[in-house]
Amino acid sequence: MLAKTITTYQTRVNGILNQHLTQLDDAAPDLKAAMLHGALLGGKRIRPFLVYSVGDMLGVNINTLDQAAAAIECIHAYSLIHDDLPAMDNDALRRGQPTVHIAFNEASAILAGDALQALAFEIITAPCDDLHPKQQLAMARTLATASGYQGMCGGQAIDLSATDHKIELERLTELHNKKTGALISCAVELALIAADLPDEHYQLMMKYAHTLGLAFQVQDDILDIIASTEELGKPQGSDQQSNKSTFPKLLGLDGAKACAEQLIQDALSALTKLPYNSQLIADFARYIIERRL
Repeated sequence: MLAKTITTYQTRVNGILNQHLTQLDDAAPDLKAAMLHGALLGGKRIRPFLVYSVGDMLGVNINTLDQAAAAIECIHAYSLIHDDLPAMDNDALRRGQPTVHIAFNEASAILAGDALQALAFEIITAPCDDLHPKQQLAMARTLATASGYQGMCGGQAIDLSATDHKIELERLTELHNKKTGALISCAVELALIAADLPDEHYQLMMKYAHTLGLAFQVQDDILDIIASTEELGKPQGSDQQSNKSTFPKLLGLDGAKACAEQLIQDALSALTKLPYNSQLIADFARYIIERRL
């Protein structure tokens, strides 16, 4: 059920992204091609999955969720394009294919990321009959906060400054709550805003989201050690070679696995206090620390 639903939502958001990108005019064809390459490179579309699955659990029409799902994936795609640049993580492979600056050039990669970020806000603020303007404003603000200084960009800056340095667990947790966790939490929150969820339930769902986001990054750190290059779609051991700060480096491999398991238990505990059929997103939480890519 989980695998089928992931594929269904993946196909849906891919179609929406392709539609938005292909309907752009051809004034800058190289930029358009770089955007398509970066946005449609593959991936399971974890963030759109959370938008759709949480929204469905709360009774939101899937058509109402399309804009949020596509917008957050545009932000994620832009972040990966920029993360791969020589000035950042300097990666040549992403999902088994050349990264955008390798397939095109560095300038095109920078502009493709910039344009995808702008496109995200074009999409999420487009008129939607089923959402009140206040809801759309809240969704746009939530996405902006998760993407910027207080979220993903701030986390990336901490990550770069922590390279070649030893940092404490509290700082590493802050790093990944921002760099990876913020956008995963945002995906859940966008669905909560669309559902106009009561505050008590909202807070429990955000507890699920925060712990899930951190568990996702802990598992990524683990996979950098135990998974193959073929499974990862990028060079195995790249974090170690770049002397990145990671959970296995700080806690040991077994300690990192125990940390991920505890985070998922905390996420599942939050779901048990809610009056919804949360089986799908509970299964997804388990998948997060069982996946190999």
